[in-house]
Amino acid sequence: MPQSGFLIENRIFDPAETLSRPDLAALQLERLRDLVERVAHVHFYRDHFTLHDITRRSIRTLDDLRRLPFTTKDDLRRHQPLGFLAVPRKDLARIHGSSGTTGRPTFVAYTPDDLRIWSGLCARFLVAGGLKPEHTVQIAFGYGLFTGGFGLHYGVELVGAAIIPAASGNTRRQLDIIHDLQPEALICTPSYALTIADAARDAGLDPRALSLRYGHFGGEPWTEDMRREIEEELDILAFNNYGLSEVIGPGVSGECAARNGMHLQEDHFLVECIDPETLAPVAEGEPGELVITTLTRQAMPMIRYRTRDIARIYRAPCPCGRNTLRMSRVAGRSDDMLIIRGVNVFPSQIEEALLRVDGTTPHYLIEVSRPGTLDQVTVKVEIRRESFSDRMDRMQALRERIAREIHTVAGIRAEVELVEPRSIERFAGKAKRVMDKRGLTET
Repeated sequence: MPQSGFLIENRIFDPAETLSRPDLAALQLERLRDLVERVAHVHFYRDHFTLHDITRRSIRTLDDLRRLPFTTKDDLRRHQPLGFLAVPRKDLARIHGSSGTTGRPTFVAYTPDDLRIWSGLCARFLVAGGLKPEHTVQIAFGYGLFTGGFGLHYGVELVGAAIIPAASGNTRRQLDIIHDLQPEALICTPSYALTIADAARDAGLDPRALSLRYGHFGGEPWTEDMRREIEEELDILAFNNYGLSEVIGPGVSGECAARNGMHLQEDHFLVECIDPETLAPVAEGEPGELVITTLTRQAMPMIRYRTRDIARIYRAPCPCGRNTLRMSRVAGRSDDMLIIRGVNVFPSQIEEALLRVDGTTPHYLIEVSRPGTLDQVTVKVEIRRESFSDRMDRMQALRERIAREIHTVAGIRAEVELVEPRSIERFAGKAKRVMDKRGLTET
């Protein structure tokens, strides 16, 4: 890293990103009071507010947030399709939906002001991650109900850069567009960035010689090792961002030029980090479930929304000049966590272990079964073509190295199956990493 601590020029899109902590707290309190007033007529919140005598005037400090109820995805589903609307239907400008990867999709609505705020939040992390008006950006996210494509599209537009709305899928076409139009930045899931690199090699191109210089990746958990893999494969700087459709979409947080955590946009969100079992706050720097309250969203404000995403929160100052809390990358979802013989395991831990072993790739599938009374885990791992050998002793040694690393990182013993490159299914959206045959479910 350069002596300055920044990988690229340190740039800030919105002066609100550098508010002092006292000014930020005062703004949050005023917006929290406004929020309580706005949702007082929403059926789900109204009953709780009446029972606990919660009004705008009763919110005296930010600690009063804990008097407010949690909101869950099940609550949203029980009030489908738009039972959480806080504005009349005539005021809506857009309706999106969650990806539905963990169950029935939930719908979310936006007013024109919501869309304006959303665009600005995305512009913040894009500029922090190197985007300039003179750049061209290829967006390889879906443009349907999924919030990723449109959110990033309007963020790029607000910055003033040119957009190639390539949408998701059709990898060969994505590569042709990169080759022909020479974009500097790529937006997609991290696993799909590696799929594009593979496609370049298949086409006889050097992925490192493509025009890309920056990547903004989200939509699925990924590790620091996978970041290094992407940067090595494509010769780019890869930046992490975080969001979820129930809250607003991408734009809740994103990395700055220092890349030492994702800055939470605290002027628009109050973020808690809790123990998912006890619901008590965790200590700073300890892993916990993120709980998010939307301070400025109009159409469908969320109070204390339980994201199920597991991450860490940090308060230490960042050299970039932003004074907001920072969050770590998401380790996984509390409802995606596997319990293997009493040990809690996230798929991202398996990925971290694989990328510590030379010759492996970040493409894998975890199969969990229970042939008898005990859980059995098999990890299918793609290895690089040059790592294949017709000598059984070399392949066995590689399997054993991988198994040892999985045990070190995740604390479980797994059978390792080495498979050929491209034999594990690729996804343009969120990658499916787990097949749990104990309950015949996939995550």
